[in-house]
Amino acid sequence: MKVKFKLNGKYIEIEAEPNWTLLDVLRDKLGLTGTKKGCETGECGACTVLINKKNVNSCLVLIGQVEGKEVITIEGLMKDGKLDAVQKAFAEKGAVHCGYCTPGMIMSIKALLYKNPKSTREDIKEAISGNLCRCTGYEQIIEAVEAVAQGEVQKNE
Repeated sequence: MKVKFKLNGKYIEIEAEPNWTLLDVLRDKLGLTGTKKGCETGECGACTVLINKKNVNSCLVLIGQVEGKEVITIEGLMKDGKLDAVQKAFAEKGAVHCGYCTPGMIMSIKALLYKNPKSTREDIKEAISGNLCRCTGYEQIIEAVEAVAQGEVQKNE
């Protein structure tokens, strides 16, 4: 089947089997390996991407479900070679340890900030509740997002 959608700001059309997940297409067909393959059951959040600015587990989305929609992956956040504010804040606040959960975590945060740019600590905790991290204990992640929400880290959008 052919599927047309907007990926990281560009319209694309791909040929895919109907039973392929968005995760598999992103990683295996399009080479976008920033989206991580974790549990493949929607439990860990490592594969989180944005569809129409809402965070979703790409392992649970069949490729046909993105027809005509906008998909943003971690690779789509950089603009003109500059890190997105959330990416920059994660680096500055030491919120990246092993890095495996980081892309999915950042994408969940982006969805939150699209919806609520002045998010509270409780909003942040709820937004990342579907993303598992085994390294940081979450405090540095929350501090990084607070820095963006409070305007300490400049956005490049």
